[in-house]
Amino acid sequence: MLKVSSLIAIALAGAALSGCYVVPLNQYPNGANTPVYNGGGAAIVPIAAYRPNFTARLYPANDAAARQGGVTGVISNPEQGHGQFTFALGGEMYAGEATRTPNSTKGVANASGNRGGFVRCDYVMSNAALGSGSCTFANGARFDMHISQ
Repeated sequence: MLKVSSLIAIALAGAALSGCYVVPLNQYPNGANTPVYNGGGAAIVPIAAYRPNFTARLYPANDAAARQGGVTGVISNPEQGHGQFTFALGGEMYAGEATRTPNSTKGVANASGNRGGFVRCDYVMSNAALGSGSCTFANGARFDMHISQ
């Protein structure tokens, strides 16, 4: 016969495990709405790759830009050649998008500021983690841009 302490331990273990359930992020990684099996009875579910943010550094390239100084921005969530482009310059917050043409190294980043300013940047990625280009602001300020991970 089981002791009361053993029954309590079994009941607590059952209660603790009853709330646990594993849910895969991508149940059908092959895109056909069917699981992929490895023959051993367990489905193979790949883990999504971690994509770190890119840093965009802007350096003054003319007198109008020199009066504002350098700036560092962020390209976040760079998925499939598309991400959000944000930075602050001269007390103005800029937000927009950075995109690359599929199967190309060339891209464009546009952002508008909360005070009415705007900027367009053209850039080229030399590899998956490095790029360079130039940015032109509505006020005529031009900056050289360097992108890195």
